[in-house]
Amino acid sequence: MNVEKTPLEGVLILEPRVFGDDRGWFYESFNVARFNEIVGKEVSFVQDNHSCSGRGVLRGIHFQTAGAAQGKLVRATAGEIFDIAVDLRKSSQTFGHWTGALLSAENKRQLWVPAGFGHAFLVTSEMAEVQYKVDDYWSPDHERSLRWDDPSVGIAWPDVGEIQLSDKDRVAPDLNLLNAQGDVFE
Repeated sequence: MNVEKTPLEGVLILEPRVFGDDRGWFYESFNVARFNEIVGKEVSFVQDNHSCSGRGVLRGIHFQTAGAAQGKLVRATAGEIFDIAVDLRKSSQTFGHWTGALLSAENKRQLWVPAGFGHAFLVTSEMAEVQYKVDDYWSPDHERSLRWDDPSVGIAWPDVGEIQLSDKDRVAPDLNLLNAQGDVFE
């Protein structure tokens, strides 16, 4: 497995070794021992999530606050997405910075987004299925969203035409308000 570091410490792009021949292809999408070695700690995933969305759907920027913060291992198993992470750790030199990667069924790349980061994706193909593992359960009391187009974060989203958002994501606060409310990480 090829591991690519990003400008945000702890956020990693994982690219598996794919074995192909005239019958098709095979690859190991997850190995707990290898993954824990890569991230440098023991991670126990407790839930797998699977979504299907059309072109222009943007899900996020989501995170859960301390006490139920989630790490996520994300991949696209059909289609293509632009997947991003935003550093929400006030003590970090990269607080408010973002990084992103194209994940697709074709490139089979995965993005590891540790706790302390916001996460979102934008569907860039006609349709995409996204699967991700999380290391803590969904907690509505801890669930928060960051505004997808917050100018202080400045995410360079690909142009896919009209963006489709949930009602919750459409009214998400910006980073300054989240920080003032104490909803970011120390």
